[in-house]
Amino acid sequence: MSELNKRSRARIIAVANQKGGVGKTTTAINLAAALVEIGLKVLVIDLDPQGNASTGLGVEAEDRRATTYDLLVENMPLADIIQKTTIDGLDIVPATVDLSSADIALISNEKRSFLLREALRRGDLSEFGWDYILIDCPPSLNLLTVNAMIAADSILVPLQSEFFALEGVSQLMLTIREVRQTANADLRIEGVVLTMYDKRNNLSLLVEQDARKHLGDLVFETRIPRNVRVSEAPSFAMPVLSYDSNSKGAMAYRSLAKELVSRRKAVAA
Repeated sequence: MSELNKRSRARIIAVANQKGGVGKTTTAINLAAALVEIGLKVLVIDLDPQGNASTGLGVEAEDRRATTYDLLVENMPLADIIQKTTIDGLDIVPATVDLSSADIALISNEKRSFLLREALRRGDLSEFGWDYILIDCPPSLNLLTVNAMIAADSILVPLQSEFFALEGVSQLMLTIREVRQTANADLRIEGVVLTMYDKRNNLSLLVEQDARKHLGDLVFETRIPRNVRVSEAPSFAMPVLSYDSNSKGAMAYRSLAKELVSRRKAVAA
């Protein structure tokens, strides 16, 4: 077990896919909410300059007194940036558009790819009692995403059920391999989760078959359906589990959380 895991007790998972519109942020906030619902404590780190995870968890832009920009660029302690959400047991490090200039601000920093890992290593995180730290990455393979991969134990990949979906994942896999070889040898793929899935649509079925053929057990059994309640929830600044607890989307994310935890227990056994 790494020094970081000993100190924080948290498994750090980067939710990443360089393609936008695949349900990455939706998966990060709803998986977090579902993990909390089964009694776990979770921190979400919003590493996307769009700040959608922050908005989706009810943190308005004017209330983001300190952000991931301050964490990475200004070297502010993590403990000074964490904000509680309206969901007990779910905390967030919010983001604003300022984060979009991080690449330029850090260009002369030799350790620019390791800043998030170092930020999570400073201080004793065990006092917060998090079981999981989920990092919502930007929809590109930039410096921020590399920071997340170097800081993380594993990568969770949302895969939209559409044509060419696997082509984007192949590039992500190459980046993960490179990070393993150069900066984080312990990085693993937590799994691939099919999103926006419609079992009535032949395309969704074909994408699933293709994904399971090429990625095997990496693909979660749980599939996140295309569901209007999932789409509506962010506009009310809440996860779908809070917005409509009985919706198909909410039930799917509960299933994903249980499968994730069960996989971890199986690995640890």
